[in-house]
Amino acid sequence: MGTPAELAGIVGGMGPLATVELMYLVIEETPAACDQEHIPLLVYNNPQIPDRTKAILGEGPSPVEALVESAQLLEKAGATFLAFPCNTAHYFLPEVAAKVSIPIIDMIEETAIEAEKSGISRVGVLASDGTVKTGIYQKALRKRGIEVEIPDEKHQLAVMEAIYGVKAGYDLKDAEKILEPVLVYMNERVDAVIAGCTELPMLLKERTYGLIVIDSLRVLARRIVERAMGTGKSKSNK
Repeated sequence: MGTPAELAGIVGGMGPLATVELMYLVIEETPAACDQEHIPLLVYNNPQIPDRTKAILGEGPSPVEALVESAQLLEKAGATFLAFPCNTAHYFLPEVAAKVSIPIIDMIEETAIEAEKSGISRVGVLASDGTVKTGIYQKALRKRGIEVEIPDEKHQLAVMEAIYGVKAGYDLKDAEKILEPVLVYMNERVDAVIAGCTELPMLLKERTYGLIVIDSLRVLARRIVERAMGTGKSKSNK
């Protein structure tokens, strides 16, 4: 492999474990036979970015200023495109994109494209309350003719408990148990689920409880590799 075509900048810290997992997935998705064939990454792991879900629900400060500062730091450091390993943060990305001159990979759109390619007609979205409320996944999927199922109130509470459990450092097996009733619920309604929060892929396998799992974090990792190596085109905010 020659010199990478572009340099990825990752705005991390939302949460820190998801950022590390993305880096691992980028390595896993890179067709490399030695150190020198892997792609360089610029990562700013900033866990001080205000909670995105709380901001959307009107319960906390906006994360936009911190997201813009993180994005601009990476741009100044030499990144030629950006990636945000946080689904909920994508609601704010139009405001961030207006403040930088490099493109941002749209993980929501890319995950919806992946669902469409899989031939799925009805999918469940497991995501934070903030992501669900914004409707960003529902919009991206429905415009591709894919029906969307959202957990009911009781099961959405379990999704949030599992997400914040990972952020709080729970044993992943304990967080998986919290999610089990949600997967049983979804198995009765859909054939696939989208892991639409970057903590959730750590709790879900490629197929679980009879459900196909579309991993938004792995989709993002693939697009980062493709763009850095100049082997694919990704949807972006510019």
